[in-house]
Amino acid sequence: MTAPPRTRIKICGLTREADVDAAVEAGADAVGFVLYAASPRAVTAERAAALAARLPPFVTPVLLFVNAAAPAALEALGRVRGAIAQFHGDETPQQCEEASGHGRFRYMRAARIPMGTAGAGFDLVKYASDYSHAQAILLDAHVEGYGGGGKAFDWSLLPPAVDAHLVLSGGLTPANVSDGIRILRARCKTLSVDVSSGVEIDGPGNKGLKDAGKIRQFVAAARAADSAFSSS
Repeated sequence: MTAPPRTRIKICGLTREADVDAAVEAGADAVGFVLYAASPRAVTAERAAALAARLPPFVTPVLLFVNAAAPAALEALGRVRGAIAQFHGDETPQQCEEASGHGRFRYMRAARIPMGTAGAGFDLVKYASDYSHAQAILLDAHVEGYGGGGKAFDWSLLPPAVDAHLVLSGGLTPANVSDGIRILRARCKTLSVDVSSGVEIDGPGNKGLKDAGKIRQFVAAARAADSAFSSS
């Protein structure tokens, strides 16, 4: 029996050199930088480029945009070697294509899944088809504003089969990431996970400040879920 692909891991909302280093040391596959000024985790394109310059080969930088104008997105993406865009606002398929340079840069598109039982009404199959040029569809909770707000939607309500690479986000922590992997792994082409607030330092005012221990715990939990899935 062929083993399933391993779960790829992204640590998002990084603002400090130490946190970039901690994500790399823990074994993350990607790191995310928020280029949305209204976010408490926002960094400038210049700062994202400086932080991304610390990355070794094979760790991918991801730049998160919310309704950014295409020229601004392209300028930022051009600063960060190997960057992937993550469109997290109200971008249409055409706007995603324009802001990624019509194939010049790869991109992911965020799907904002309603909380509670309303999540069953979100047509993820159609959404993935509409954004078929996206490298992956990122699943986040639909809360006020943009971003999941550290909330988890009901993963079990997603369709049983989606012809896309999916990235599970929104409310993930070291304690629940294994459940997310278990529930969604078989429902898509491949599954990745994306965490931000779930690995931050406890306490008010610490958004964007990561806890290296929590990052290690998150990565270890995802890897353990992979091992359990392979042996089942």
